[in-house]
Amino acid sequence: MLSPTETAAPRRSSHPPQGGNPRPWTVAVIGNPNTGKTTLFNVLTGLSQHTGNYPGVTVESALGEFAIDGQRVRAIDLPGSYSLAPRAPDEMVAVEVLLGWGADVAPPDAVLCVVDATHLDRNLYLLTQVFETGLPVVVALTMMDVARRQGIEIDLDLLRERLGVAVVPVHATRRVGIRELEQAVLEVMRGASARPRAVPFPSVFVESVARLREALPRDRDGELLPRYLVERLLIDGGGYVEQSLLQAFGPEVVRVAAATRAELATKLPPLPRVEVEARYRWIESVLQGATRRRPLAGESLTDRVDHVVTHKIWGSLLFLFAMATTFQAIFTWAVPFMDVIDGVMQTVGSVVGAALREGPLRSLVVDGVIGGVGGVVVFIPQIAILFALITILEDSGYMARAAFLMDRVMAGFGLSGRSFIPLLSSFACAVPGIMAARSIENPRDRIATILIAPLMSCSARLPVYVLFISAFVPAQTIGGLIGLQGLTLFSMYMIGIVVAPPVALLLKRTTLRGPAVPFLLELPPYKFPSWRVVFFRMYDRSWAFVRRAGTIILATTILVWALSYYPRSEAIRADYAAQRATAPSADVDALDAAEAGEQLRQSYLGRAGHFIEPLVEPLGWDWKIGMAVIASFPAREVVIAALGTIYNLGSGASEESVELRETMRAERRPDGSPVYTPAVAISIMVFFALCCQCAATLATMRRETGTWRYPVFAFAYMTSLAYVAAFAVYQIGSRLGGT
Repeated sequence: MLSPTETAAPRRSSHPPQGGNPRPWTVAVIGNPNTGKTTLFNVLTGLSQHTGNYPGVTVESALGEFAIDGQRVRAIDLPGSYSLAPRAPDEMVAVEVLLGWGADVAPPDAVLCVVDATHLDRNLYLLTQVFETGLPVVVALTMMDVARRQGIEIDLDLLRERLGVAVVPVHATRRVGIRELEQAVLEVMRGASARPRAVPFPSVFVESVARLREALPRDRDGELLPRYLVERLLIDGGGYVEQSLLQAFGPEVVRVAAATRAELATKLPPLPRVEVEARYRWIESVLQGATRRRPLAGESLTDRVDHVVTHKIWGSLLFLFAMATTFQAIFTWAVPFMDVIDGVMQTVGSVVGAALREGPLRSLVVDGVIGGVGGVVVFIPQIAILFALITILEDSGYMARAAFLMDRVMAGFGLSGRSFIPLLSSFACAVPGIMAARSIENPRDRIATILIAPLMSCSARLPVYVLFISAFVPAQTIGGLIGLQGLTLFSMYMIGIVVAPPVALLLKRTTLRGPAVPFLLELPPYKFPSWRVVFFRMYDRSWAFVRRAGTIILATTILVWALSYYPRSEAIRADYAAQRATAPSADVDALDAAEAGEQLRQSYLGRAGHFIEPLVEPLGWDWKIGMAVIASFPAREVVIAALGTIYNLGSGASEESVELRETMRAERRPDGSPVYTPAVAISIMVFFALCCQCAATLATMRRETGTWRYPVFAFAYMTSLAYVAAFAVYQIGSRLGGT
């Protein structure tokens, strides 16, 4: 956030000359949540936009460009907010961007404020604060069709006159009013006169702000602090503005501001109340006569639908159906597409492998690069389907109702209703689940949700469960009704559900402790989703995953390949080459698999398996299991291919492989006892259920939080939790006869 060097030189906006300066003008897009701000931003910028993080914080931004009559315009989509009174670092972002404070942030040339026509009184509160930044402003008035249906009539000419700025009604999904809006933005950036009316604060407050500006430190150019920051310093005493200025300029800021606040306390009511009353009095004067509401006969459609959707019983059943559909879609609808991608990558690997000579280059390209790329792109169908469904639920207005229904349940362990959708999505894959957590506005709740999302048993764990359950859990029934194998599989999925709540509660009471934030939720009107927005969100989120997380996953996969390939034993190669020279052609594949297993066992990865054997022995594992677990770090399901290679069956073994199951059942320790028992199998499954062995998850967590601190913490706490749980399961199971 703000630092002494950054705040010392707030950048000033300077319009490029009309002679062709290539620097684009910049417009900041701001508005309340649920105003259609992001939809309008997407329509303006199209596919030219990209995502990034604001400097110093973990809030994701959307940046894009568009052209108006040949003039390039860069758009910045600011986080949705009801006010420019920052209470946390994330809420300080909009203020910093508008004022041009912070590294690599220049003040915009204009502000596009998106206002919902159905809630003008509330939306204009933010607009009054935007006016005080001193930037040129254009108002985009959305939801006009909904306002008409609700009987709201707006005199646009009178509203423009009273606000003193351009007000353009738009319907973004139909591109109605977009051309007029672009022209209005271009005119104010070219210097067209716009005189927004100032909110009349008490004169004693205005005078105190002026004196405080003079008393506070100046930047290195000798400029006074922006007036808006000084107002917030007085009104939000002890808030984030004060913390940032304290960090930038030292304790003198706090002392001078406190003295001014103490003086005002003897002359005025509490300053937050003064601000609210002054702004709403101004808003009331603006809307007086400019808006009129016709009486409607009966309840609105939204109210009638909400009687069912938010009902304690019917709403809950509808919610369960919606969530089951979402879960099923991510879990099953993506499978054909994932199979196609997997088949294509295998075909590419086979073709490239056939064109290259045997050796490290072929192994690197086929197993490292192509295998790594396949491990990245195979997630795209799940991510695309998840964000398509989430966008439909959000754009239709249903998502707010779902969060409302789940808030009471989630509040029991320190989260809000918005955490439920990401956690549910994580049963299919933690990657899109973590990405879905960006809809959570409270930063502590968002981080807590991200940290527990990997505890949900994702689809990548299912092959591991299937292999060990089918091989080592008897196909028996309990009471003639419940299958033991099905019950075991259900138990594996329940582990995350049972463990996540206390972990979240512990996090919220320790590392993520903070004051309780009330769950304020607006229920927007229902509407048909924009398919243009749906498809754009699918594309944007999928490409963002490939571009950001994919690079880390690929690098990790290549690293594991190197550890499993080197050092190569020339003696082993020569021995198997001699055997192949005299062996029947039917035995060549078996010899290839046996050689791969021998090379793997003496590789760095194999040596690591021997090294950690004393550590995993209390879990009932031998060094081969330990080596397979290490190899599965990029993706949990890799453990099956690793076991196939270790037991000389080749890396193509799957959870359905009868040969792999029989080989594992027959595996013996030096003393003749079986390596795999029901207790060992359950110990392995419990470890995989709780451990965060997934490079995609960690890379996505890094991308979403903006730091490696949280992925490292998640990996450490989940690995420790998995080890302790696996230890307890094996030790207790062995003593109860699970050997």
